[in-house]
Amino acid sequence: MASLLENHRRYDLRDDLEKALNRVDFFRIFHMMALRFGFNHFGILQLGNENDACMLSTRLVLHDLPSGLAEEYDKRHRFGDSLFYKTLHTSIISSVWRSGDPGCANGQNLLVQLGFELLLSVPAHAAATGARYAVLFLGDGNDIGRSEHFELTYDAVCAFDYFYRIALSNKAGMGLTPRETEILKWISHGKTASEIALIVSVSEHTVNSHTATILKKLDVVNRTQMVAKAIREQIIQ
Repeated sequence: MASLLENHRRYDLRDDLEKALNRVDFFRIFHMMALRFGFNHFGILQLGNENDACMLSTRLVLHDLPSGLAEEYDKRHRFGDSLFYKTLHTSIISSVWRSGDPGCANGQNLLVQLGFELLLSVPAHAAATGARYAVLFLGDGNDIGRSEHFELTYDAVCAFDYFYRIALSNKAGMGLTPRETEILKWISHGKTASEIALIVSVSEHTVNSHTATILKKLDVVNRTQMVAKAIREQIIQ
């Protein structure tokens, strides 16, 4: 069921959401949503386990942040150390963050580290799997009003629901074969090619060939990125 039920209130997003077919369509929808409420950028973040060593760049599943910003952030900071990241795992309430908020010790203020003044976070989850996400809106404004906060939260949840069902859920498996998925699982457990070859009863050359194919299908350049993306896309746990 791509469409929401008729008794759901959809404000002015109905037509755009009904017509959205791919990630490009949703990029436009979230980008325009951010601008309409006075923000400069958006990001959709997939959460993992609270204690996972994670990077901001590998958790973003869709965003319009300036090119290279998330990667540069990861070189200097640990996303898991930010107070914002920790709060995402303790509350499902939509929240507003300001760069000058008290209580953020050195190394914990995500907004200062990214160079923005204001962040609105809208928790969301995939109904089918229970996977948790957050829709982020970032900008240089001073604040957002109560009614605008409520409206943007509702719009973001509606748009994410469509985005997940139409774009994200359809990527399940990323086209990997059962054998490729099995090899990927053992790679995530830290096994070498020779060890995997013994486990699955194939040659080491075959394991390396499968690994190269997995890298191509997931559109990544190394094993670390491969595992991070596979976990993010829920190909493996």
